Amino acid sequence: MGVQANTRAIEKDIVTDFSERMSYASYLDLDTLLSAQKPVSRPEHHDELLFIIQHQTTELWLKLVLHETLAARAAFDEDEIGRALKCVARVKHIQKTLTEQWSVLATLTPTEYSEFRRFLGNSSGFQSYQYRAVEFVLGNKNAGMLAVFDADPAAHDLLERLLAEPSLYDAFWQCLARLGYDVPASALDRDVTAAYTLNEDLLPLIKFVYENHDEHWAVYEAFEEFVDLEENFQLWRFRHMRTVLRTIGMKSGTGGSSGVGFLQKALDLTFFPELLAVRTEIGR
Repeated sequence: MGVQANTRAIEKDIVTDFSERMSYASYLDLDTLLSAQKPVSRPEHHDELLFIIQHQTTELWLKLVLHETLAARAAFDEDEIGRALKCVARVKHIQKTLTEQWSVLATLTPTEYSEFRRFLGNSSGFQSYQYRAVEFVLGNKNAGMLAVFDADPAAHDLLERLLAEPSLYDAFWQCLARLGYDVPASALDRDVTAAYTLNEDLLPLIKFVYENHDEHWAVYEAFEEFVDLEENFQLWRFRHMRTVLRTIGMKSGTGGSSGVGFLQKALDLTFFPELLAVRTEIGR
């Protein structure tokens, strides 16, 4: 039977007794999840819930991004480029969702935000250890960031460990070397605790792959996936900066940064600089 009186009948085999069965709510631990929003403004301001949920959902997505990027690095360690790129492809879709979320926060007007901003104290997205962890895995390392997490031993330990480990990009070059590609020693022996910077020694190999992509398709595809990953990350950073500008103008951030000015500087940070630099060389 179809729909009658604008009502869909409950099918007879649909489970309704969850007294001894796992339900949707119990599987997702919704009691915990939905009770985690605790506005601090007094009196409680209507728009603070939006602000909290925006940042909590971002942290959930960052948890998955970190999960996938670490899995991609592990796949490169096992010389499984295809499996690594599957993880990267998932991250790219998550990034699009994260970027679109800024449009929701942008509905928060300056007057609405000012009603509860003072209650936030010095809490700031700058203090997101998962965001820093993702940056570290992608190669944008900064040992100075660890001081922000001195009061959070678990976060500090995670970042300290990731600081000392090879980045996703480092693991990729090591993988190519094992597969027989002529990866320069400067890429294989670099100090992995330092932020990744442009290595011109890699440009001939990258150019060769681009110009002979049919014979080196997996590596060629990896290059383009990395470029997508970086571009998506920069779009997220840009939308973040513009949303902050729209909401608080040029005020300082709650965490002590210069606000928009500090966020603008992040647009100059890079993960895979050779993959962009080689574009100037191709076709010459």
